[in-house]
Amino acid sequence: MAWSGPDAIILDLEDAVPSHSKEHARLAVAAAIPPLRTLNPMLPIYVRVNSIMTSWFADDIECVTEHLSGIVLPKVETPETIRVTRNAIKERAGLLVNVIAGVETVLGVVNATSIAASDGVIGCYFGAEDYVLDLGGVRTREGLEVLWARTQVAVSCRLAGIAAFDQVVTDFSSPEAFVEDASIGRSLGFSGKLCIHPSQVALAHSAFTATPAEVDRALRLLTAYGVARTSGEGVINFEGQMVDEPLARQAQRIIDSM
Repeated sequence: MAWSGPDAIILDLEDAVPSHSKEHARLAVAAAIPPLRTLNPMLPIYVRVNSIMTSWFADDIECVTEHLSGIVLPKVETPETIRVTRNAIKERAGLLVNVIAGVETVLGVVNATSIAASDGVIGCYFGAEDYVLDLGGVRTREGLEVLWARTQVAVSCRLAGIAAFDQVVTDFSSPEAFVEDASIGRSLGFSGKLCIHPSQVALAHSAFTATPAEVDRALRLLTAYGVARTSGEGVINFEGQMVDEPLARQAQRIIDSM
């Protein structure tokens, strides 16, 4: 049976917490980290802090301890934000933390390549809702309004060799909507997806895991291509499709992911 638990946990101090509840949320996060670490010592745990530009940031980083795998930093717009944030945490908590950077504004998307390449950044996520708000656009289920930005984040992470996490699906009552959106994210090159509800976790695992049919086809394609290569052929007709080296490598990637 496929693993249905999360690959990491993010404890949120930012948008999910109203301003009057920030202190209570910090106390709750600090209390939650030790039992979570005891429950599963190998599970990465992150805290999403408020932006360094807010009045909450200084108190938020009091929650940053050696028990965390790193922080999630929202609304990053420049590499300088990463540098200043990590230095502030080092001075306050004595830790040089790993960062998952939120790329969720117009400027952040434009600077995504340099943000992803910043020291300490181990992954980026695309925040569609904040991006559309900043853009002045209209959010639709089809998502054409975020397609370029979404792709830009995935491409930037690929260039930097780090993980790319796809946008959330706010309608957690619709498994169909999540699966559809996750499938698009996978096709765009994202490594995984942010989940806002426990019911979405198994759906994400399924969407980002090759299906038995995909694995079977990849094996058959590689077998046929291997036979052709031993005969000196570089291109084959496989079930009506032209297959050359890039397509064979795509099939190998599916097998390697299992």
